[in-house]
Amino acid sequence: EVEQPSLPDVFEQASRISSWSWHPLVSIVMTTSDTPVSLLRECLDSVLAQSYPHWELCIADDASVCTEVRTLLSGYAKREARIKLRMRERRSQVSRASNDALELACGDFIALLDQEGVLARHALFTLVEALQERPASQILYSDEDRVGADGSRCDAFFKPDWSSDLLRSHNYVSHLLMLRRDLVETVGGFRDGFEGSEHYDLLLRCLAHLKDRAAVLHVPSVLYHWRKPLNSTPAAHEQKPMETESARRALQEHADVCSPGVHVSVIAPGLYRHRWPIPDPAPLVSLIVPTRDGLHLLHRCIDSIVQRTTYPHYEILVVDNQSADRETLAYLELLPVVSRGRVRVLSYDHRFNYAAINNHATRHARGTVLGLVNNDVEVISPDWLTEMTSHTVREEIGCVGAKLYYPDETIQHAGIVLNGEGVARHPHKHVERGSEGYFSQLRVVRNVSAVTGAVLLVRKAVYEAVGGMDEEHLEVAFSDVDLCLKVRAAGLSNLWTPFAEFYHHEAKTRGSDTAPEKQARLQREAEVMKTRWGRLLERDPFHSPNLALLRQEFR
Repeated sequence: EVEQPSLPDVFEQASRISSWSWHPLVSIVMTTSDTPVSLLRECLDSVLAQSYPHWELCIADDASVCTEVRTLLSGYAKREARIKLRMRERRSQVSRASNDALELACGDFIALLDQEGVLARHALFTLVEALQERPASQILYSDEDRVGADGSRCDAFFKPDWSSDLLRSHNYVSHLLMLRRDLVETVGGFRDGFEGSEHYDLLLRCLAHLKDRAAVLHVPSVLYHWRKPLNSTPAAHEQKPMETESARRALQEHADVCSPGVHVSVIAPGLYRHRWPIPDPAPLVSLIVPTRDGLHLLHRCIDSIVQRTTYPHYEILVVDNQSADRETLAYLELLPVVSRGRVRVLSYDHRFNYAAINNHATRHARGTVLGLVNNDVEVISPDWLTEMTSHTVREEIGCVGAKLYYPDETIQHAGIVLNGEGVARHPHKHVERGSEGYFSQLRVVRNVSAVTGAVLLVRKAVYEAVGGMDEEHLEVAFSDVDLCLKVRAAGLSNLWTPFAEFYHHEAKTRGSDTAPEKQARLQREAEVMKTRWGRLLERDPFHSPNLALLRQEFR
């Protein structure tokens, strides 16, 4: 209903192909080894059916015992001149068979095909059409789904555009993957010792060789179908222990080359965590906590930070915005004394302006890292500040956000998605704590366009370089999103981590946003964001255009 009507028909595809000035040869590389004949035939037929004709299929059969398989392969190679076949006499590691297939390739690009995979008829056409617009691309990848035994399609994985931290967390790129042949040859092709994760390892080594990550291009179309049983789980979670360990070692080697000092561990099969080192000496983090009355919330917030936080190098700046409650004022007066100087109380004696309050506190902050912290949050994970600081000090990272729960143990914040007319929204909102999320997004570190200012870390130098928060035009609602977008425009990546957890007793000190004057202010600030960021709000690179923007769910 959606995909097929959006595709050009075969005549239109042929017309477009003939109009291109560049027709790169694509070498499809695959290995076989006693593949079920029916699946192998379907795989080979999907290549023959490609609407883009400039391809070659390079197959290395790894000593299949089944004579049907060998006969089938030989028959296809005799009938189709674009099929190159190498029959290995002795079975070996899959990497060696893959390199044998790679040796047959003469194309400009290498496309990786599994023996039980199926290409969409328009797969190569779609990728090469994308190359016409971005001819300098070195690595291309598409979306994918699954085909059950009955031929029905399911489990569509609509991927984000290039996300380096998500790739470190799991191999979301997977299929269909196409790489420049000279890049593959430069890094030495496939390696022994990474069986089951040889494609992941190859991709990581190619990325380490690239200087410009803009050379990675995501094509948001389902071009690859996994041939898997309908009752199986998504591919990222089907890895065997050996494959998971192979991937972890590949990631560790990648980290050793690109980010020395990082330690890679396994979260679950196919999911990985990178622990980034804290510099020596550890940076001082200035935690900025705006407040107005609401003693019980502030008390819980400060106590949870002081009593549970294991990272030692921080100060807390409580910014009092015209508190009038006597008990609150008494508490604020005592805080610097009982905290032995760790907590300072600043006064902001003007009407509430969230952006201005944080800018004011920044001028008094002694730390090289700023932490924006709402007075209505409560620390859950003791190492939250270690985790967030370790990412914040990375030179390529801008704003870092945390995982926030409502008191009812459902998700309040797991990153922010840009939302066109609505400016921004919170995906996974109200999902149960402990849930995987869309393709494990709730379990892994990943890049996002923006994070909430309820708990946000950023280097002070970065905050000041982009002009801080816009206290003139964005007093409340979107000042955090605007900050994140300014940081992104400055060439840095924003990041969300599930390993820094809080409860968020949301916005209780400011009251409801349903009052007419607050609704009017919200509308004004939304218009500012639309004017300032325009079309950028309509296409979040970390949220697939194939997923609905007007729903919280990933549909």
